[in-house]
Amino acid sequence: MKITISPSELKGDILAPASKSSMQRACAAALVAAQKSVISNPGHSNDDKAAMGIIQALGATIEKGDEEIRVDSSAFSVASAVALMNGDQGGAINCGESGLSIRMFTPLAALTSNKITINGEGSLVTRPMNFFDEILPQLGVTISSNEGKLPLVIQGPLQPKNITIDGSLSSQFLTGLLLAYAVAPLSEERVAIKVTNLKSKPYIDLTLDVMKQFGLQVPENHNYEEFVFSKKPVEASKSEAPIHYTVEGDWSGGAFLLVAGAIAGHISVRGLGLNSTQADKKIIEALMAANAGIAMEAKAIKLHQTDMQAFEFDATDCPDLFPPLVALAANCKGITKIKGVSRLAHKESDRGLTLQQEFGKMGLKIELDHDMMYVHGGAPLKGALVHSRHDHRIAMACAVAALKADGATTIEEAYAVNKSYPDFYDHIKALGAQVKGGLYLDGII
Repeated sequence: MKITISPSELKGDILAPASKSSMQRACAAALVAAQKSVISNPGHSNDDKAAMGIIQALGATIEKGDEEIRVDSSAFSVASAVALMNGDQGGAINCGESGLSIRMFTPLAALTSNKITINGEGSLVTRPMNFFDEILPQLGVTISSNEGKLPLVIQGPLQPKNITIDGSLSSQFLTGLLLAYAVAPLSEERVAIKVTNLKSKPYIDLTLDVMKQFGLQVPENHNYEEFVFSKKPVEASKSEAPIHYTVEGDWSGGAFLLVAGAIAGHISVRGLGLNSTQADKKIIEALMAANAGIAMEAKAIKLHQTDMQAFEFDATDCPDLFPPLVALAANCKGITKIKGVSRLAHKESDRGLTLQQEFGKMGLKIELDHDMMYVHGGAPLKGALVHSRHDHRIAMACAVAALKADGATTIEEAYAVNKSYPDFYDHIKALGAQVKGGLYLDGII
């Protein structure tokens, strides 16, 4: 599916999408809480749908409404097989293209005694999963994989032990273990997960906050180097009142709206909590460093177009910001320096190279030097034919950059955005972007 975006001026007010980082974690916490939950402001991206499908496959039921979903996970038990699975024949869960889902739900599926096949789609089948091959056997889980890649076949039950893990590839593996350790029976009074070189610490803050809101045991956090769980006393019967959780606005998707406003308009973005623990909230720091026209008010963040300057930014803990940062830097005079390129290799695409190549088609020079990216901004971008590489953030970055190009830009495989922000093109069109093509935008059925 192709989308064509012409140079445009944006104006108006928009509500940021729901955070898939918050939504997917809420689904996982609702599952292992093993009771009724109400999740308000639910997302509807492909990754959100994958998370909901997984918890249903693991025994939860979901009632969907426009503004909330109701989850009943009373049937989920770490002490017995899941009803939906077929005993020794096993069962299966599909994580779609969601890296968070595969990394978070694999330890949770391993809580049961069933043999479970875990699979995915698209780029997920090529991403390394060696972590599980190394760690899960230490926790009493049998596992086989396709040389460190999907599909995985696991069989628990997972038994928490004192372990040390490498946190350099992704914090998402740790998120899954934290949730599993929070509900699995401990054989010792004190069990610890030690972590070396942890990246994306703000995402662990989000995980711990979600665990707290769902009444799960929150471990002692020793400077993100050790997470300690204590043996729990016998629980009293759970309250019949459901747990209530509201999904945050998404700073990852919101970052594209903020950059769009900074380079092409006068807009207000609502729904982004300034107290959020989401790592991508740091887009505000980048906008300020670029001297963008930005004002933060009680209920909205306002952006307007102004002359901007090159900036320096460390995206090591927020690598998903690289695509909107490149769109921003393209419109800043001078050479912008962004650190953290090493975090980009195992995304939906190799994002460092993809950004260099696709923005190169628009006339932007990007240099990659080990962990650094240098963006030579300030010159007008060219309208061009670009490709999303089936990467939602690349599609959105190209779309935002197209707003200030010297001609129309066509994005091939543009609906990669459905992975995280299915309403993206409709939202920028509502703000005044000239957008043509697509299933919804042209009214085609």
